[in-house]
Amino acid sequence: MRLHMIGFIGGCLLVACTFSKSDDAAQDSTRVTKASSARPIATPSGFVQPEAVRYDPDQDVYFVSNFGPGDAQAKDNNGFISRMSPDGAISQREFIAGGKKGVTLHSPRGMYIVGDTLWVADEDAVRGFNRRTGAPLFTADFSTYKLGFLNDVAAGTDGEYVTDTGTNTIYRIAGGHVTVGIKDTALNGPNGITWDAANGRFIVVPYGGDSVIRAWTPGSTTLGIAGIGASDKYDGVEILPGGRTLVSSQGDSSLHVFSGLTGTAIIKTGGAPADIAVDTKRNRVAVPFVDRNLVEIWQLPR
Repeated sequence: MRLHMIGFIGGCLLVACTFSKSDDAAQDSTRVTKASSARPIATPSGFVQPEAVRYDPDQDVYFVSNFGPGDAQAKDNNGFISRMSPDGAISQREFIAGGKKGVTLHSPRGMYIVGDTLWVADEDAVRGFNRRTGAPLFTADFSTYKLGFLNDVAAGTDGEYVTDTGTNTIYRIAGGHVTVGIKDTALNGPNGITWDAANGRFIVVPYGGDSVIRAWTPGSTTLGIAGIGASDKYDGVEILPGGRTLVSSQGDSSLHVFSGLTGTAIIKTGGAPADIAVDTKRNRVAVPFVDRNLVEIWQLPR
């Protein structure tokens, strides 16, 4: 998500809790400086406000969601999703496009794959598309809720879950029905969400100036702490092998790895990184940049 998109979020995000960062921050600063000498493998461009990437290991392709031209919160039906090969070549710029072939897509954001369905968070709904053909399949209706900014989507064992950064809410979608999973100011502007299968929980990262990433078990009314970092304004989150968590931060333009409760900056990117995707076949990460209209592809350290 771009920095200015959540100016509408309430004061709870502007006065977020902070934690001591002195020693860890100094160490992480050194690591980021060292990492900044590295370069991405590829920097494919030609996108229009790309906000998220999702890797499909079965087809070995990356999906890239584009807000499209104009306001990212406008219901203008001009958003689209691109197909990109692992080397950065765009095979289909408008694989799924608003206003074409019966598709409604305003400003697609986070994505998640369940079976043959590519779930996509949009301005006013969560939509499902066939990941092979791009055909529209489902629309989860949020018209009965007052939304802030639907942002990222992930699936657990009992449905799909989507974050609303503007209202500190995580919604659940099951059987075509939308319900509130949890609403809590401690989410602090929930942005990225991913399923941690090994521990039967979601990992949720805040955009609202907090350094704490949260753990939440569906059905619970409480939040745990999954990590405390040395940055803030987190966006994307992915689980890595060995129980580690990879998080993108717009606070310091870096990617951080959390092992246990400790976060370490490992890659200094070229801007404000949005919703990332991990290429599990090549141990790489794809990083979109809304304001730069491009994606960076980086090799991850082992």
